[in-house]
Amino acid sequence: MATPAHSRRSRSAAPATGTPPAPRTVLEALLPADGPVPLALVYETANLAGLEDQPLRLAIRRACAAGDVQQRGRGRAGSVELTAAGRARLARDRVGLALALAQDAGQAPWDGRWHLIALTVPERDRAVRDALRRELLASGAAPVATSLYVSPHDLSDVLPAAARGATATAVATHLDVRGTTEPQALAEQLWPAAAVVAAYAAVTRALAEDDADDGAPVPVRQLRLADALDRAMRDDPLIPLELRVAPWAPSHARGAWAQRWQALRVLDGGTDLYRGWLD
Repeated sequence: MATPAHSRRSRSAAPATGTPPAPRTVLEALLPADGPVPLALVYETANLAGLEDQPLRLAIRRACAAGDVQQRGRGRAGSVELTAAGRARLARDRVGLALALAQDAGQAPWDGRWHLIALTVPERDRAVRDALRRELLASGAAPVATSLYVSPHDLSDVLPAAARGATATAVATHLDVRGTTEPQALAEQLWPAAAVVAAYAAVTRALAEDDADDGAPVPVRQLRLADALDRAMRDDPLIPLELRVAPWAPSHARGAWAQRWQALRVLDGGTDLYRGWLD
């Protein structure tokens, strides 16, 4: 596997001085969609970004324990690669980013339909039911009654295939939740805007810090930006813009982030991260 340019430079480059990204961000940024990545490269990149070995080592162990990655060999002489489960999880994350950017560009308008998902798992299968609840919440669905969830999006493509045998679904053009029927008011009731807007302050802050530290290695700058966006989007239900009050600050923040990311991609080392994911 060819060694990216920034890893060759990192052996003599001083670690970055800004706020380091999360160890998980470094690991995921270097994992290709297919095939392994040398752990030497992962550690060198993390060190360049200001991370010590121990936090990264723990992140790798957690990812292995979760079944997302598989490690071969030990220490820097080893390698890691995505498992099928890890590849599916990261693919869902990329779908979320693509949806957000498409909505911001006006390319994914809301069709006016609400998607209802009811869990039909019996009490004896509580573990299955709880896992589906976590999946629904992580996909941006909101609970409206016991075991009943709603989303303005069709979630059939992002939920596990096994969910079909444990759910009942319906589509509605009119929704009444505790007396609220107006779509924007429903969105505010089910997915309050304040917390989502506040989360994107990290993206705006990261862009300002990048302006102030534009001499840092390009991959380090990208890792900081990726980490900030990941934190902001983690709990963003990605409600269609038609259901939010304009102007929608997260949309502006994502647009500024995307412009900066593309500007960095054309610089030396700008295509070393997220290979096969964001190409």
